[in-house]
Amino acid sequence: MFGRTSKKDPELFQNVAEGLRRLYRTKLFPLEDTYRFHDFHSPALEDADFDNKPMVLLVGQYSTGKTTFIRHLMEQDFPGMRIGPEPTTDSFIAVMHGDQDGVIPGNALVVDPKKPFRKLNAFGNAFLNRFMCAQLPNPVLESISIIDTPGILSGEKQRISRGYDFAAVLEWFAERVDRIILLFDAHKLDISDEFSEVIRALKNHEDKMRVVLNKADQISTQQLMRVYGALMWSLGKIINTPEVVRVYIGSFWAQPLLVPDNRKLFEAEEQDLFLDIQSLPRNAALRKLNDLIKRARLAKVQAYIISSLKKEMPSVFGKENKKKELIANLGEIYQKIEKEHQISPGDFPNLGKMQELLNGQDFTKFPSLKPKLLEAVEDMLANDIARLMALVRQEEAAMPSQTVHGGAFEGTMSGPFGHGYGEGASEGIDEMEWVVGRDKPSYDEMFYNLGPINGKVSGAAAKKEMLKSKLPNTVLGKIWKLADVDKDGFLDDEEFALANHLIKVKLEGHELPASLPNHLVPPSKRRTVQLEADGE
Repeated sequence: MFGRTSKKDPELFQNVAEGLRRLYRTKLFPLEDTYRFHDFHSPALEDADFDNKPMVLLVGQYSTGKTTFIRHLMEQDFPGMRIGPEPTTDSFIAVMHGDQDGVIPGNALVVDPKKPFRKLNAFGNAFLNRFMCAQLPNPVLESISIIDTPGILSGEKQRISRGYDFAAVLEWFAERVDRIILLFDAHKLDISDEFSEVIRALKNHEDKMRVVLNKADQISTQQLMRVYGALMWSLGKIINTPEVVRVYIGSFWAQPLLVPDNRKLFEAEEQDLFLDIQSLPRNAALRKLNDLIKRARLAKVQAYIISSLKKEMPSVFGKENKKKELIANLGEIYQKIEKEHQISPGDFPNLGKMQELLNGQDFTKFPSLKPKLLEAVEDMLANDIARLMALVRQEEAAMPSQTVHGGAFEGTMSGPFGHGYGEGASEGIDEMEWVVGRDKPSYDEMFYNLGPINGKVSGAAAKKEMLKSKLPNTVLGKIWKLADVDKDGFLDDEEFALANHLIKVKLEGHELPASLPNHLVPPSKRRTVQLEADGE
């Protein structure tokens, strides 16, 4: 049940989405509305913003494979899809789940209260004519929605031919999506000024950003290393953060690899990217919570800025001159607020953009500081958010299997083409013979050199041999636990061979299994292990 029994009682929430919606409406929205947050930064949030599925935004220059990437994920064409080497996708397309194939035009989309796009109305007809929703029944879209964007053009075409503020639209989406994927073409790596501008517009959302270096199968390994280095250098200059952004290298479509030398690398990278996308439904509530906190911090700063400007305004004469002076000295006002209220410099809005927006405002109509509104937001950040965080963990525990399924995600799940199948500790998984038996003659020679007693070597004797691998004790300790199948503190010839096999697996760069897989259990121990498993 929602509600308060008295003013001091904490908010009680049934679920995270409902809690976020309630907190926003009762505590954050009044502060935003009073201090014109929606005119300066971002439109008000709607119910659909709290209820919608996780969204993935694809951004890139034309012909980097954005639309093909979506098709690869879903393994299905979607309505309105166009693919080609020239700039083919000239619209923003929200690819969402629906009972049947169909397209909803932009003007109809922004009046649908169930869709999270109503506030896009502010970008006008030029944008709405280039915005649509493609609906289709696809299992991938049951868990996530995907936003395809027009290819970023070079030169003046970008600014002149669009008719709407492209970077501002992307920023609007970036604020609401769970993952932003920047696509680059390994074959023609070129970050135009327009693309740099777009990436900078997304600068407050680096935590959502992932980079895909696509079409990497079209160049040799040596060229790929150079291209990767050039991309990292370019991104470092644009994104301007100390952390290195994660780059996934591969060929994201269902065609044969042109240069197959890096097949294993591409498979591992694709697997990592798929796992990242699959985690989105599980982390969606946490992302919405994080975005609300970011928004609340900015709203607080906005209140301090607007009220400070109001305080400085004269009551009768010289208003226009004072306004110009205040805008010019906005940086000093930022510093004053920073010191007075202990606010981090990173929480302040962009100075140039803020000065530009303030030019069109009437400062005399700005409200003065209202402590009660700020106290409500402080209470939300200090107390209610902590309670919601606990609820997020409860919801995650109740739905551990919440993940993206279907499409390309199914192909790498299991079977011989699953990632890592038949490699490392999985080697020999589908063979009749015990895989360790292949090298057992050489392991037996080492075993008998250690002078076994009653067919077994002690831990001290085995340790001397195992240390020759130069692996750390933590790893060798885990190998010992896995190899000592009967847990008697000694190793017989089969267990000793198994220990050496696991050392070889680790030295070849593979991970050790958490528990011993059935195909690695020594033949003489299989019956005992099976009986123990049945007994449990």
